[in-house]
Amino acid sequence: MINLAKFNIGQVVKHRLFDFRGVIFDVDPNFSNSEEWYQSIPAEIRPRRDQPFYHLYAENDEMEYIAYVSEQNLLPDDNQKPLRHPDISDMFSCDPTGRYQLLPQHSH
Repeated sequence: MINLAKFNIGQVVKHRLFDFRGVIFDVDPNFSNSEEWYQSIPAEIRPRRDQPFYHLYAENDEMEYIAYVSEQNLLPDDNQKPLRHPDISDMFSCDPTGRYQLLPQHSH
C-alpha cells in the first residue's frame, strides 16, 4: 500500500519527541530502511512501518546529521531560524521568507 505524504520536500519540520529539526530532502511512502535500524528503536516508541518516512538534513544544538523519521513523529516547524546543515545548499535555495526550494538540477 502506498501512503500519501503529509509533508513536502523542502519543508522544515521538527521531531515530536526529540529536540531536533530539519528540512525534508526525500520521502519513502513506507518504511525502507534496514531491519537492524528498525529493531534498534525502543519498542515503546517504535513507529509503524506502513506510513511515510522522511529523509531530513537534521540538526540539534550540538551537530548536523541525516535523519530518517516516520511521519507520526514529525510536526511542522514554524521557527524562522535558518538551518545550518552544510548539505542543504547542495540541494536547496532559501528564499527571503525562509522557505527551501529545490535547485533546478534536483527537481523532477
